[in-house]
Amino acid sequence: MSKHYFLVFLFLCVSSILYAQVKPKTDWVRVEGGSFMMGCEESDKECYPDEQPKHKVNISTFEISRYEVTVGEYKMFCKATKRSMPSPPPYGFIDSHPIVYITWQDAMDYAKWIGGRLPTEAEWEFAAKGGINSKGYTYSGSNNYDEVGWCYENSSNQTHPIGQKLPNELGIYDMSGNAWEWVGDNYEIFYYKTSPSINPKGPMKGLGKVNRGGCFSFDFNLMRTSHRRGSGENTAGFGTGFRVARDVK
Repeated sequence: MSKHYFLVFLFLCVSSILYAQVKPKTDWVRVEGGSFMMGCEESDKECYPDEQPKHKVNISTFEISRYEVTVGEYKMFCKATKRSMPSPPPYGFIDSHPIVYITWQDAMDYAKWIGGRLPTEAEWEFAAKGGINSKGYTYSGSNNYDEVGWCYENSSNQTHPIGQKLPNELGIYDMSGNAWEWVGDNYEIFYYKTSPSINPKGPMKGLGKVNRGGCFSFDFNLMRTSHRRGSGENTAGFGTGFRVARDVK
C-alpha cells in the first residue's frame, strides 16, 4: 500500500471512530432539592385513583433535560450504537420533534449512552411542578393547557418541535403534552399509599412502567402534572418518548 493510500485509509478510520463518538449536547436544568406534595387531592374530580393520596415527598438535587429527546438526537444514538430507528409515525420523523415509538429499554439505553438516566417518577413530578419555584399550576407552567402543551385539542394529531410552548417555572419545556415520557419506576396503581417520603424510586414490581405528561393524541386533562399511567416496558407507543436526568456531581 502506498503512503498516499495508507494516509487516506487512516483518515477514514479515525473519522469513523470520531463520528461514532459524537453525542448530542444535552441542555441540563438543575433542580434544587426540596419537598412537595405529590399526587392529587381526593376531592379533585379530574383525578384518577392512582394519583391518590396526595402525600409529602422530599427530593434531592438533580438535573433534568430542558427538552424531550428529539428525533435528531435519537438518530445520532442509533448511528453510534448501530441500531435501527423505530418505525416512523404517519407524518414521518422530523428532527426537531420529540422521538416517539420508543420502548422503556430504548429510553434507558439512550440515557446511559448520554451519561444520564431516566428520572424517577417523583423527580419528574417535582420538576414538572416547578420544583421549589412552583406556583401550583395544574399543568407544567400554567393553568391554561394551550399555553404550555400539545394535546388532542390543539396538535392536529401529531408531535411538534420541542420548546414551542411556554416553559415552566424552571425553564423546562413540554412536560405537559407533545410526547408521553418514560420514567424509571415500575407502575403500581396504589403505590402512593405506601411509598417512601424520601426520594422514592417506585415499587419493586409493577404492571409495566410509568408514563408521564400526556401527549399530542390524548385529552388535555391527561397533561396535568399529577397524572400517571402504566405501560408495558416493551410497548413502543405511538406518542411515547422521554427526557433524561442525571445525578448532581
